[in-house]
Amino acid sequence: MNDRVVGVSRLTLLSAAVLLFTTSACDPVAEPEERQELAAVRQTLYDLNGLSPNGLAFNGLAFNGLAFNGLAFNGLAFNGLSTAEFSSWFQTDPIMGNQVMRYLVQCAVPAGQTRSYTSPTGTTYTWAGNLGLAPDWANGAPATLEEQQLISACMAAHTNKFGVRVPISVLGRNAHGEAIPYTKEELEDFSEKEACFFGNLFNGEGLYTGNDGRMLHHENSSARACARSDEKDDERQPCLPIVRVKLKCDKVCEKDEAKEFYASCTYNGITYRPLTTRMRKDEVFKCGDGVCQYTESCGTGNTPDDCGKDCGPCRTP
Repeated sequence: MNDRVVGVSRLTLLSAAVLLFTTSACDPVAEPEERQELAAVRQTLYDLNGLSPNGLAFNGLAFNGLAFNGLAFNGLAFNGLSTAEFSSWFQTDPIMGNQVMRYLVQCAVPAGQTRSYTSPTGTTYTWAGNLGLAPDWANGAPATLEEQQLISACMAAHTNKFGVRVPISVLGRNAHGEAIPYTKEELEDFSEKEACFFGNLFNGEGLYTGNDGRMLHHENSSARACARSDEKDDERQPCLPIVRVKLKCDKVCEKDEAKEFYASCTYNGITYRPLTTRMRKDEVFKCGDGVCQYTESCGTGNTPDDCGKDCGPCRTP
């Protein structure tokens, strides 16, 4: 067992207002103080190397303004966060700005480093690095094309349709070609192949995801619905601005030599540096298991959108 995730069960954080999060650990026998400690341990474990909790709101992608807030040119060094452009962008909506920066720094900056910003009102926000996908940008240089693509893929991979945070395994290489560390135990624990993510938020080329795995039964649904879906839903686009491509990852992407993740994806004639994600089996739910999951709706049938078996019939007004 990977000692980074020993004792970790699913961490569920419910959305409220603009999908802000409060911790809800699944330990019914623990006292409140113990639950807080367990949640803190889980969070620390998830944030190591390629294990990340996802939960960025979709309006966070729209709000990011990455190409316009000065960061693309000034970099993510500390002086890049002290510009008037960044302050103006952040103060437009500090709650959403704080959420976006949390994921942005987690994606771009190496583990062990932080980035901070102090608002005109004196409030200091601090965000921890993790994946280190954009080492030059993190040190203050303008973002290269590879860094733009990787940060875009990472932001998309950390977005969750339901506003719920679940652990994922993120695989790929940073802009210098260095692989995100992973272990055999991690691949076994996160055994479900999920998706590939690629695109470029900085220049307006868009964000894309494709299935790397698939639902074997129409009764199944995923906690990561934007990334893992039933092929019958390919015509739907419930996760805009992330566009779900009709083709599976292996039809538009080429594997890395390690064969565990994709090294490049070509779509609309443009080749991107992607990221590959994996999930745990217990994050795939089945209509008929007796539990009305947040991925399921009331009805009379046996599919997630019409799951009378678990959620009962819909009430009429």
